This record gives sequence, C-alpha cells and structure tokens, in this order.
Amino acid sequence: MMYKTIFFIMSVFLTSVNVANAQLSAQKDAAYFAVVKAVADYKINDEENQKQVQQLREDKKFNDKLKKMMEKLDNAKSKNATNRRIYNILRQAGKQIYDELD
Repeated sequence: MMYKTIFFIMSVFLTSVNVANAQLSAQKDAAYFAVVKAVADYKINDEENQKQVQQLREDKKFNDKLKKMMEKLDNAKSKNATNRRIYNILRQAGKQIYDELD
C-alpha cells in the first residue's frame, strides 16, 4: 500500500515537472516569435527599406503570390508538415536573433 502511495506521489510530481517544462518551452518559443516580429517591423521601417517595401505593398502580382503563400499556412493545423517546418524556421531564427541581441 505504501509503495502505491509513493508511486502515485512520484508520478504526480513528474507529470507536473513535464507540464512546467512544456510551458517554459512554449514561453521561449513565444519570445522568439515576438523578437522575429519586432525586428522585422523595425527593419521594414528602416529608411533603406521603406521605398522597396512600399513598392511591394503596391505590387498586385507580389500581393497575389503572397496571398497564395499564406493560404498554405493554417494556425489550426499545427501538425501539417509545412506549418511545422515554418514554425521551426521561425523559432530558430528568433532564437538566433534573440541570442545575438541579448
């Protein structure tokens, strides 16, 4: 009986540790994505890039292509192979930028 109690307590503890690790990992990913967005916004507004970015915003062909590219992504389908690859690329880029600027 005592072994069952100890086993139960240990399993509850290990489960809570796994949940905490998953939450920490998700927090790190969120921080990396936020860094990617902030740096991208900052660079888009850079004087050297503003003219080219404005031209792209007005380019119908580019906007149509961008729309088709974005249709391949779906936040509701995180297990989709394309979504998973893009997620990993963004996470890695965010981590590299975060580490570089930290």
